[in-house]
Amino acid sequence: MAGRIDDEYQALKARAHHVVVERLDEEGFEVGKVARDRLVEFVRATVSKFIAQSRIPLSNRDLVQLGNDLVDEVVGFGPLEPLLQDTRVNDILVNGPESIYIEVAGVLQRAAVRFMDDAHVMRIIRRILAPLGRRLDESSPMVDARLPDGSRVNAIIPPLALDGPSVSIRKFSADMLTADQLLANGSMSQECLTVLKRAVEGHRNIIISGGTGTGKTTMLNLISNYIPRNERIITIEDSAELNLHHPHVVRLETRPPNTEGRGRVTARDLVVNALRMRPDRIIVGEVRSSEIIELLQAMNTGHDGSMSTLHANSSRDAIVRIETLLAISGYEASEQSVSRLIASAVDLIVQLVRLPDGRRHVQEVVAVEQDEHYRCVLKPVYRSEDDARMVS
Repeated sequence: MAGRIDDEYQALKARAHHVVVERLDEEGFEVGKVARDRLVEFVRATVSKFIAQSRIPLSNRDLVQLGNDLVDEVVGFGPLEPLLQDTRVNDILVNGPESIYIEVAGVLQRAAVRFMDDAHVMRIIRRILAPLGRRLDESSPMVDARLPDGSRVNAIIPPLALDGPSVSIRKFSADMLTADQLLANGSMSQECLTVLKRAVEGHRNIIISGGTGTGKTTMLNLISNYIPRNERIITIEDSAELNLHHPHVVRLETRPPNTEGRGRVTARDLVVNALRMRPDRIIVGEVRSSEIIELLQAMNTGHDGSMSTLHANSSRDAIVRIETLLAISGYEASEQSVSRLIASAVDLIVQLVRLPDGRRHVQEVVAVEQDEHYRCVLKPVYRSEDDARMVS
């Protein structure tokens, strides 16, 4: 991740980039239509020749760094490329040309890379969007997209972003953490794992709740793999991240509107369609809108063992969040009917937390039941030892 970020080196890189682009045009190279190895060799040779002809004093280490940077500019995503390749990095946050942060092991830190200017940031954003047919300009100043490896990208530019283009990347990991790894790093106990495994095998409807970055998708992926292999599973996500090793899985993905504002397919549309596909279980990557109505109905009508995640800071907040989503989605019913719907649909809430040092763990697992007035009552099934000590 280390590299030179001083102004002198950035100016040299800009000059070298200009020369490389000119030479690519002269030789008729079309990036994307030429073998990567050939492009890399050409870029490195062009950079070395430029430095030699310009008689620029440069150490071997800096020459190699300059070559690597220019290769990333031509065939990759510029300064972001080494961060994308580093498996330790979970999130990449570009706040401007000179302000780039990364999250490593749950802790934010400044990255030793930078862009040359706002135009450089825009060039890389457009390179990300080009294969997707998406645009980013003053008339459409924010966009969600995905990199080829599945990593999620959000970009927002002026006039909405006052300090220049901003990019947020949540990296996609093809290898989800296993139960053994979560046990080893203290994210859960063996007792907790046993509770969750039995709940999944017992066809309990489960909501995984937590704040941003608490590991909800990781946990959903983990417990989903305890679903019996003979069941038909339909997954619904905004960006396909779940990695289930089942023989009978149908993966569905939402679609944003096109540049003309048409063609949008929402999670609610997909849940409704999934009900016609004879699923044993429906797994929704995250509920954040009106799809909550259809998911709760599915949980109540023979699709036991369905699951999803939800943004909430506590188990009680999760219930309130579901009630709020139902209300803003136009579900008209009395307070008692709403509570009855939730309590009859949701069996367990798994609450995840993220500690100040970046560690994530299962805080508690609670059963959702009803009292004599049909109100939701939360009964603890499991609570982490750390949390229990804090309560006492």
